Amino acid sequence: MSKLIHITDILETKLRKEKELEYYQKELEKLQEKMFFLKKDIDITNLIIDMIEQEKVYDVKQNMIGKSNE
Repeated sequence: MSKLIHITDILETKLRKEKELEYYQKELEKLQEKMFFLKKDIDITNLIIDMIEQEKVYDVKQNMIGKSNE
């Protein structure tokens, strides 16, 4: 059994790991972008829920009925 370590083996391993790291970095960026937009969507949904709960939503139908009765 040889105990020699070839520099080419070490360099190949290093290059393979760098490529793997680059791949995961790109995947992480994609996931972070998706998370950003999901968080914004959740924020908008929460805002709508808050508006409904606090009755701040403009009721178009009710307003139209009110104008037609005037």
